Amino acid sequence: MGEKKRKDNNKVEFIFGKKNYKWLFIGLAFIVIGFILMAGGGSDDPNVFDPSIFSWRRIRLAPTLVLIGFGIQVYAILLNPNKK
Repeated sequence: MGEKKRKDNNKVEFIFGKKNYKWLFIGLAFIVIGFILMAGGGSDDPNVFDPSIFSWRRIRLAPTLVLIGFGIQVYAILLNPNKK
């Protein structure tokens, strides 16, 4: 009887559930995609101006995806895994 109680007390319980981890990975994917879309656009020659750094993708889309990803991360952390 005492052995069973000790095993029950030693049971590891995670803070996050499967739903939390699913949303964490979705948010992480949004953040990574946003940073990938922001990358590039540089010029090899510093005397040549490259206007592609001001593209819609780098100025609007990528930062929006990163902010959405951070919002999803906050939601995933605050989500109650035990709620049915």
